[in-house]
Amino acid sequence: MTVSNQQLQEWLNAGENEHLEFKEAKNNFHFEKLVKYCAALANEGGGAMVLGVTDTRPRQVVGSRAFTDLERTKAGLIEKLRLRIEADEIIHSNGRVLVFTAPSRPIGMPIAVEGAYWMRAGEDLAPMTPDMLQRIFDEAGPDFSAEICPKATLTDLNPDAIEVFRKRWIRRSKNEALSRLPADQFLADAELIDHRGITYAALALMGKGASLGRFLPQAEVIFEYRSSEAAGPASQRLAFREGFLLFYENLWETINLRNDVQHFQDGLFMMDVPTFAEGSVREAILNAVSHRDYRLSGSVFIRQYQRRIEIVSPGGFPAGITPQNILYRQSPRNRRIAEVFEKCDLVERSGQGANRMFEESIKQSKPLPDFTHTDDYQVALTLHGEIQDPAFLRFLERVGEERVRSFATEDLLVLDLVHREQPVPPELQTRLHQLLDQGTIESLGRGRGTRYLLPRQFYRLTGKRGVYTRKRGLDRGTNKELLLKHIQGNHPDGARFDELQQVLPALSRSQIQKLLKELKAEGRVRNEGRTKGTRWYASPIFPTEKVQS
Repeated sequence: MTVSNQQLQEWLNAGENEHLEFKEAKNNFHFEKLVKYCAALANEGGGAMVLGVTDTRPRQVVGSRAFTDLERTKAGLIEKLRLRIEADEIIHSNGRVLVFTAPSRPIGMPIAVEGAYWMRAGEDLAPMTPDMLQRIFDEAGPDFSAEICPKATLTDLNPDAIEVFRKRWIRRSKNEALSRLPADQFLADAELIDHRGITYAALALMGKGASLGRFLPQAEVIFEYRSSEAAGPASQRLAFREGFLLFYENLWETINLRNDVQHFQDGLFMMDVPTFAEGSVREAILNAVSHRDYRLSGSVFIRQYQRRIEIVSPGGFPAGITPQNILYRQSPRNRRIAEVFEKCDLVERSGQGANRMFEESIKQSKPLPDFTHTDDYQVALTLHGEIQDPAFLRFLERVGEERVRSFATEDLLVLDLVHREQPVPPELQTRLHQLLDQGTIESLGRGRGTRYLLPRQFYRLTGKRGVYTRKRGLDRGTNKELLLKHIQGNHPDGARFDELQQVLPALSRSQIQKLLKELKAEGRVRNEGRTKGTRWYASPIFPTEKVQS
């Protein structure tokens, strides 16, 4: 979003608006307070926080000196709130105005800061009232998996599946007392049954095959192996229609039968990397079972190809979840199932669990998990198994297993973007400083024009040391050529220094002066005048008529 002076004037003239907040902030404004205001605006449906304007009518622009490094402030807001906060700077005739735009919170999910859900109360902030919070939580709808299945009884559950759950929960909780509970009390403690009957979660996870056929046939999981892209029958097809805990291990073993190993030489050692990372595949299957929409009749499909796995589950993303925020937002559609997975130590928490898939893909130099074909009716996830760059694998080995283990998901995302020579978005830029300090990445230039690359060590491993030298040297040479081109293009009037700063806004004044000194020493430019009146001209040896537009 880019806010214009015209838009600002419309806001100043408008009446009271629940989606706008004005603060003078002439000299400064506390960052933590800004975070809370943005959270409050998001909780109230989204809006704009405007600094440098009087908060009483008639509103006047007074200018603000707050948050001089706007990109850093924006990155900090995104990191704190996990929302796409936009930050705009408006140069008004009466001074500088800052506008921070917060989107609406996800459906059913209020935004918390410092343990409280904030809203605006007059000219200040206050925690949201219980009734307001309840209305927000109710937006997401009831948990289908926690509902009671009519006519189903305890006899519809497989005793073996109940014991699988019991053993896993004991191992996770270290509570041996669970082993002495009768089945009905054990399941009641897990909130899977009550006096009314059996929940759909209990059926989906522990139901007998015949019982699922009667009460929840869509809970089946269908596996296919396809040896080629050709249409037609699959090479293997299995339909699992029984409690998920009964076939979970068997499903992975079936996939792993055709999970070939890719070999790469690393000096004297051979690196073996499986095409499909076990952690990623298991996480994807757990997500499909716990987040699918059981109100729809379709089954979960798992299709394995030689170098990819496709997992399709009925229903789009849960409310508030998108491919863009899936790493940061947690909204299990079937919370009771997700809670059982947590008790079984199958997932770390009742959330989306996407982090592990992204991390393993990056660590093994594979494409990121792909949700391209997801829509309102299905979540379609593709896990690609083809290793893209063995040198990146070797580079991470050199970085060290202990350090890589300490990387947050965001650190690995930054490394992946730098490796693919893609820009680092604002919400990840706060992770750059640590990676730079560690020497895991390097920077080129300064300010908004800064670019990043992997260190010399990576290019040594690829056998492309010259590429590293070119990338390091190209930046300085390109800047000099840009300066020279502007100077040549302004013949015969010459170019002022402030114009040259516009050509290279990412560089400091002293950096541009050094480049000009180098060009002058090379005989390519000359200057006339002193201090602010200095103008730069192309030397005759480089006539302007040879410059191509």
